Amino acid sequence: MDQNRLMRQISAIFGAFMALFYLGVGTYFLVASYLPVEKFLRYLVGSTFLVYGLYRGYMTFLKIREAFFSDDDEDDDNDRRRNIFRSKYE
Repeated sequence: MDQNRLMRQISAIFGAFMALFYLGVGTYFLVASYLPVEKFLRYLVGSTFLVYGLYRGYMTFLKIREAFFSDDDEDDDNDRRRNIFRSKYE
């Protein structure tokens, strides 16, 4: 396993933990009625965290799928396509 692939895998796992963190904080703001913050502000902040957590979760899902379940041959094909594109338009 090369170093670049390992770093992508670690980054993907960290992204999953962060997505769970954002979802947890959003849920906390929505259900914690004892916070000394106005209800509208709690709902605004909580829903923002939830939406961002869902976005991060989706992006992390794509990243995990690429980092853990893609073949090295696909990476070579993508590099080959990039090089063709660069040589054509440079």
